Amino acid sequence: MMRKSEVIAAESVACLNKALCHLKDIWEEIGIPEDQRLERTNVVKNHVKGLLDMMIAEEESLRKRLMTSIEKCHKELSKLCLELQSPPFQEEKSGTMLQREKELRTHVEVMLKEKNQRMQALKALTEQDQDLCDLLCSQPFSISPGCVPSMEQLENFHQHISCLTAEKERRHKEFVTLKKQIILCMDDLDQLPETSFEKDVVCEDEESFCLSKENIDSLKVLLQQLENRKAENKRVCGSYREKILELWKRLQIPQEERDVISEHMTLSKKRNMEALQVEVKRLEELKLKNMQNVTETLRKEIAVYWEKCFYSADQRQAFMPYYDDDFSEELLSLHDAEIVQLKQYYEDHKELFEGVHKWEENWRLFIELEERAKDPSRFTNRGGNLLKEEKQRADIVKGLPKLEKKLKAEIEQWELEQNREFQVNGQKFMQFVSDQWELYRLEKEREKQERQLKKSKQTEEDMVYGTVIRTPTKRRFLGSTTPCKARKGNGVKTPGHSKPPHQGLLERNKENICHLTGGVAGMTKVPASPQRNFSINSVASTYSEFQRDLSKSSKSKHVPEILNSTIIQL
Repeated sequence: MMRKSEVIAAESVACLNKALCHLKDIWEEIGIPEDQRLERTNVVKNHVKGLLDMMIAEEESLRKRLMTSIEKCHKELSKLCLELQSPPFQEEKSGTMLQREKELRTHVEVMLKEKNQRMQALKALTEQDQDLCDLLCSQPFSISPGCVPSMEQLENFHQHISCLTAEKERRHKEFVTLKKQIILCMDDLDQLPETSFEKDVVCEDEESFCLSKENIDSLKVLLQQLENRKAENKRVCGSYREKILELWKRLQIPQEERDVISEHMTLSKKRNMEALQVEVKRLEELKLKNMQNVTETLRKEIAVYWEKCFYSADQRQAFMPYYDDDFSEELLSLHDAEIVQLKQYYEDHKELFEGVHKWEENWRLFIELEERAKDPSRFTNRGGNLLKEEKQRADIVKGLPKLEKKLKAEIEQWELEQNREFQVNGQKFMQFVSDQWELYRLEKEREKQERQLKKSKQTEEDMVYGTVIRTPTKRRFLGSTTPCKARKGNGVKTPGHSKPPHQGLLERNKENICHLTGGVAGMTKVPASPQRNFSINSVASTYSEFQRDLSKSSKSKHVPEILNSTIIQL
């Protein structure tokens, strides 16, 4: 089957032949000679040939253009594939020249569009990167601005920009916080910005400040310097206030004079420090004028710390200025130095001293409860005090060993660090604790011996005068007036109201009595052992006196009868 173009070409040939035949008929009818016919036919042929040649030339030009375009597209595609880092373009050879050219041209347009998009994205990211790097003083992203970036490079660039943006926000937030703190510190110090950097921080716009790492570090250093200066001012003002309070107390400054300076007793700004300094100077001058009164006030304070630190008499005597009545500035300075040393000593060992005080209080309470336990009247108490006392006593008995163990560990650690003994009132405290428990044991033993002696004496009297049956009385309700009923029966006698024993009874018992008493003369009462002036509720008034008396008592053959230096009534 012929194509339409071929049919049209055949029709064109037929049309040309028909036209030539028609021209021939016209020329014959006119009578145009053969030579003119030939000439005219050549004109027609040349005209038709020239027209066809022109058309062919145009089509040849089109073919060449298509071939040139195809070749150019091939080159462009190769270049774009390299720039876009894409795989080489694979052309389909089956199509016509027109189809190939169109396909290649379309592909070139697509790749050029992608290239332009990447370059525009690169340009925008580069501008953002430059702005952020200028603000943060950091290195720009490593990428060539003239090359087409790959998709991976663009993605990494995006992440880099995101990180820089987040870092910018973090640093800006940190800068704002540091700036506020710096301004507050400068305000507290009554200080204005001095250096160009300080002026940039305080006075310039926040957005224009370079957020470099070095600048942030410099801000931190500046803030630390200001805070150190502020802390130093606070420390100085604190020492001024402490000095002022001490001098107010020692000099007995009236309240109206104190109120004048009261506004400066809380804040620590520059003006406050200056005002406190002036007040200290005024009080020091006033102190020199009241030398004796201030010294005596200091001595009272020193005596308080001596008690709190358990100073022995020897330690107290070692500070000779305490007993000097020649009041002078030098004497006052010595007292000032001593009170400072005592306060520091107390603070250094405060936990130990408080532990010792706690043990003493618990021991005193323990001894007091032991004494109460001997009182028979406590059984008539219906208010629940008995149970409370027993519970309290059990808690103390349980807590004292724990406290002693803790104190022992602390003292051993202290002695290890200080390389000397920890003494309280001139005696090792743990030795004093052991001695107190030994004293408590001896007192218990003495009471036991007294009970046994009393029982033995009663047995002796019963054998001499006859046995007395003692009926325990019932416990009365409070307010009851009913007398206790005595048990009836032979041999029941009321002490102090019984009749003398019959002479015959005495004669019959004479042998037994002589055996017990060593003869008739032994009928007289055997004198009891001397009553010891010693109480379980006593504790040592001073550790050194207790140690001395306990040493004396340990040399005797019997339980010590009296330790005067250890008696303190609770």
